[in-house]
Amino acid sequence: MEDKFEVIQYTDEQLGKKVNGIYNRCIKRGIDLCLAIPFFVILIPVYVAVSVAIIIEDGAPVLYRADRGGYKNKTFRICKFRSMVKNADKIGGYTTAFHDPRVTKTGAFLRKTKLDEIPQLINIIKGEMSFIGPRPEVLEYVNRFQGQEKYILEVRPGITDFSSIKFINLDELVGRENADEFFQKEILWKKNALRVRYVAEISFQTDMKIFFITVGKVLKKFIEK
Repeated sequence: MEDKFEVIQYTDEQLGKKVNGIYNRCIKRGIDLCLAIPFFVILIPVYVAVSVAIIIEDGAPVLYRADRGGYKNKTFRICKFRSMVKNADKIGGYTTAFHDPRVTKTGAFLRKTKLDEIPQLINIIKGEMSFIGPRPEVLEYVNRFQGQEKYILEVRPGITDFSSIKFINLDELVGRENADEFFQKEILWKKNALRVRYVAEISFQTDMKIFFITVGKVLKKFIEK
């Protein structure tokens, strides 16, 4: 059973100070570039191997591209390895249900190891994303942001954040039936609260903490299943 969720209250002054701070505006971007470019080159053999595996099982395309709400409320196209069947968005909803039949065998492995996320290095290099930051959301949900949720768009979205850690087993939480409905009613507001928490706590120390916790959670999930 999921533990009790507590929403932390912040002032606009706290959030404004963080988004306008030098770490968010400059330092974080510099770190991203210094890491993303060499990582992209090092991972080229992995890109090739994963691409071949996807093509063998389900053909092209290899990448999944979709619009997401981004930094300064600018729409961008997120880049991921395709883990579902072709035209999955037209077959089902935004949320992946537990044992969703749209997920391919290769895709299940990619999701479990988070290898489906590594093409987002391209988004990071382009300045659309960061390694650590609020997970980018579909435009329909971004357009519903209200109040302090709008501060989420003042930080570059990331590959992982507090919400990614909290809901690493999201498919199990939403279940098999009415996944989108359950997500919107029970999960989305909690994810947004955790995204706002990231804005309030953004710092190099916070990013390192999230990075190492994420790595630990992913390894644990891979070993257990």
